[in-house]
Amino acid sequence: MTDTAVAPSSAAAVAQRARHLATELPGPRSRELEAERRRHVTEGFGVTLPVFIDRAEGSLLIDVDGNRIIDFAAGIAVTSVGAANPRVAERAAAQLSRFTHTCFMVTEYSSFVEVCRWLNEHTPGDFEKRTALFSTGAEAVENAIKIARSATRRPNVLVFDEAYHGRTQLTMAMTAKENPYRITFGPLPGSVFRGPTAPAHLAPSHLAPSAAREADRTAAFVAQALAGVEEVLSSAGPETFAAMVIEPIQGEGGFVVHAPGFLAGLRELATRHGIVLVIDEIQAGMGRTGTLFASEHDGVAGDITLSAKALGAGLPLSAVTGRAELMNAVHVGGLGGTYAGNPVACEAALAVFELLEDGALLAGARAVEKAVRARFEPLLALDGVVSVRGRGAMMAIEFGDDSGPRADLAKAAAAAANAAGVLTLTCGTHGNVIRLLPPLGIEPEVLDEGLAVLEAAVREALS
Repeated sequence: MTDTAVAPSSAAAVAQRARHLATELPGPRSRELEAERRRHVTEGFGVTLPVFIDRAEGSLLIDVDGNRIIDFAAGIAVTSVGAANPRVAERAAAQLSRFTHTCFMVTEYSSFVEVCRWLNEHTPGDFEKRTALFSTGAEAVENAIKIARSATRRPNVLVFDEAYHGRTQLTMAMTAKENPYRITFGPLPGSVFRGPTAPAHLAPSHLAPSAAREADRTAAFVAQALAGVEEVLSSAGPETFAAMVIEPIQGEGGFVVHAPGFLAGLRELATRHGIVLVIDEIQAGMGRTGTLFASEHDGVAGDITLSAKALGAGLPLSAVTGRAELMNAVHVGGLGGTYAGNPVACEAALAVFELLEDGALLAGARAVEKAVRARFEPLLALDGVVSVRGRGAMMAIEFGDDSGPRADLAKAAAAAANAAGVLTLTCGTHGNVIRLLPPLGIEPEVLDEGLAVLEAAVREALS
């Protein structure tokens, strides 16, 4: 595989990259290290697959026992350019040899400015922008709220059903899923209100006998959801809301794609009431859905757009990019952080931008969607699979039946795939969704093998 694209492979190269299980998973060395972990690390950290990774090659993770595992997780959408991309390593290493940190609020460095410039130029929105850099996605969310409150002098925040925005106190209040994210951690901050959404996979359009009728039904479904949002705004007074925050595809909530027109309707509501529209692209952005930003699919630009995860290719970096007048509304010294925009992380981001430049990774993401749909949409005919959805390399398979969501099926299929050397994650408010987040440049043969293993695991779980 090239640094940026899927490339033809020789038989020898394919064999070198192939999934391989030298031991069961986890292997003996991983089990030893896991025992050590339990002696020293809090039990508050969960783990999907208790193997210890030694290195990465292409789209494979190689553990300490020599097992070669196909990576359909990408560090939860972080290592989109691969977990060991040479260009990222090159730029980060060069920066490490110069200096590791100064704190941008003390003395400055140009890579911070270069990252901000790129984001200002490429983030959706035909208006003058400014960017602030931080370290984590939750920091980006919290600072977006600070900026919106400072600019509007309003207190309230509107979020949505199935939302996930982080694990800090404020972002927990903004997150919908109770367990494990909110349970036992209250009381949570107030001034956070929750509105309904219009999930595309729940729209009644599939019952329509004609295309025109289908469009009418979808429009009515979206209008009903937007009316519910207006009711929430009215309950406290729309003039009290500083921001509404929405993921263009809801990640932890189940890879929920909004029905056509919903994001545009939120844009209109926000503009009409003077509310700052914050688009949380932390998981869906940086090429994950086949465009640089997922909101491009809907033709909607936020007043503020949030980036993180894949932005730093595994190094902690996040960004808040927005209208210049909003971003500059905060008093001097009101934004910052000791590690905000660390220079090594900034160099990693500049490498990511280089790798995204020619569009090959975006094409790779679209190829992932095509392959996932081709293999898993036929399974919709089986009892237990209720939805195959997503965009680009952000795809999901949802399990359920007449009794409701089936988390047991998702858990069983994911566990079987993991044991067979294909790393997959679950998500969803009810835990009944398998999510696929492979690197954008995953080799076609590796992708195909991983999907075949997962399909077999799904069929086994359904049998």
